[in-house]
Amino acid sequence: MPIYKAPVEDTLFILNDVLGIERYNNIPGFSDVTPDMLDAIVGEAAKLAEEVLFPLNLSGDQEGCVRHPDGSVTTPKGFKEAYELYRESGWLGLAAPEEFGGQGLPYTLHTAIGEYMSSANMSLTMYPGLTQGAIAAIIEHGTDEQRATYLPKMIAGEWTGTMNLTEPHCGTDLGLLRSKAVPQPDGSYKISGQKIFISAGEHDMADNIIHLVLARIEGAPEGTKGISLFIVPKFIVEADGTPGTRNGATCGAIEHKMGIHGNSTCVMNYDDATGYLIGTANRGLNAMFVMMNEARLGVGLQGLSVSEIAYQNAVAYARERLQGRSLSGIKAPDKKADPLIVHPDIRRVLMTIRAFNEASRAFTLWTALKSDVAHRSQDEAERQTADDLLGLVTPILKGVLTDRGFDHAVMAQQVFGGHGYIEEHGMSQYVRDARIAMIYEGANGIQALDLVGRKLGLNGGRAVMALFKEIGDFCDENRSDDQMTAYTKALKKSLNDLQSASMWFMSNAVAKPDNAGAGSTDYMHLSGLVVLGYMWAKMAKTAQGLLASGAGDREDFLKNKLVTATFFMDRILPETALRRSRIEAGSDTLMALDAAAF
Repeated sequence: MPIYKAPVEDTLFILNDVLGIERYNNIPGFSDVTPDMLDAIVGEAAKLAEEVLFPLNLSGDQEGCVRHPDGSVTTPKGFKEAYELYRESGWLGLAAPEEFGGQGLPYTLHTAIGEYMSSANMSLTMYPGLTQGAIAAIIEHGTDEQRATYLPKMIAGEWTGTMNLTEPHCGTDLGLLRSKAVPQPDGSYKISGQKIFISAGEHDMADNIIHLVLARIEGAPEGTKGISLFIVPKFIVEADGTPGTRNGATCGAIEHKMGIHGNSTCVMNYDDATGYLIGTANRGLNAMFVMMNEARLGVGLQGLSVSEIAYQNAVAYARERLQGRSLSGIKAPDKKADPLIVHPDIRRVLMTIRAFNEASRAFTLWTALKSDVAHRSQDEAERQTADDLLGLVTPILKGVLTDRGFDHAVMAQQVFGGHGYIEEHGMSQYVRDARIAMIYEGANGIQALDLVGRKLGLNGGRAVMALFKEIGDFCDENRSDDQMTAYTKALKKSLNDLQSASMWFMSNAVAKPDNAGAGSTDYMHLSGLVVLGYMWAKMAKTAQGLLASGAGDREDFLKNKLVTATFFMDRILPETALRRSRIEAGSDTLMALDAAAF
């Protein structure tokens, strides 16, 4: 049977020691975040993930959701009770504004505990996860009345939320959508159309579901410039704030999916459903992108989460499974064979996943901290810098972590051999669940195009130059430290690859855009490798400092950090040269064949 243990020690090391979260206590929400408080919150989250959510993961996958003839949906056994405990414990409102019933704590902390929840049960965690995005959109673009009507119940978890973009004939190209909105005399709209792939679109765990739906107002321009965003509740909210009349928003079917069976991914039919405009007419994508950006960070976290639980199970199996003898001599003389973990190729797999997971955890928390600074800091320049970096790294984090997360789920499955292919060990579920994250919130090829085609040149390249400077300054500041030489030398070399690839785009992609498209995915991964390398260099520097000052019972943990950091620099970071070479190969061979030749 599968296992899961939340990586609490690693999370606290990153928050307290690497990022120094206490240094941000001048920012709203951070003043009460002491190491003791962090320890308590993270510990409680780990307990909920391990003891409540995780035991339902396998059974939820096997049972799935059931749609009934009346369009209602029942979630797997135990999901409703687990969600109720999650809701009552206040986890959904951890980082939400206090004025609407939240706790106002940092988004960084929400991200930290979000990893545990998603590792333990990705399907179940998606119900409150989608709600978080809807909350963010209503906070930023809703009217005072809309905020008062919906936010308290959503932050309390009594109501959940969704995002409705995709239609049967259009996915990423939202300019093709057909859902329409007809204005009504009372200021509301009648929404009609069909949406597909709507996660948590219908379920039995909340009193109301608040759908955020993209549609085109009658007479609005064609294309993306004519799209508006609407709040469409499952039940119309009465004057006293309670759910009233059933709206014309129904689940027509549950998608038959490869994975995440415990989440009700619905075909949603809107038949003259009452909706309320959120934000400005014909500017719906601007409002929806608030939700999508929040979701992209959450989906990147899913990539890490599945990689982590797959890794833990692969390690446990490799320690126990006897298979062959070590190349360097017998390691278990009292047994007929040595455990898998003695073999170098098994170590290659496990170390690759481990090095990714620990750096990705730092990357997600570093990015979440940028989000907190961008949204909460009182210093305008500080907000600007953080917002620039947040916009730049969001597609990198989403694309790289989900691509690698899926790859690592497959690698972990391989450790099990044939036992990884059958359902009893649970590894196939992690592979199936991880696959969707590469598609969510814009497939990863779209993330790469967003990065290269839009983010690199934004504001004259201000964000990417700031990133280059931050990493370059770190290398320069630690160049004279002999203990850091191995890390800074490798990091500087990879940064040079990234800077050279960026310059190549400037020289070769403006006149020939296909060069940008051809190299975009490699550039996204090249950027991700450099940022992950930067995270490892920062962690190595921190670990060395703590060891030098007396690590106590953390000595083994910190020494293992340095070993894993060195592995990353030696075995993974050199991939930047390969990525750069592919980018500089251009698009000629990619685009040479006529379409009919494929």
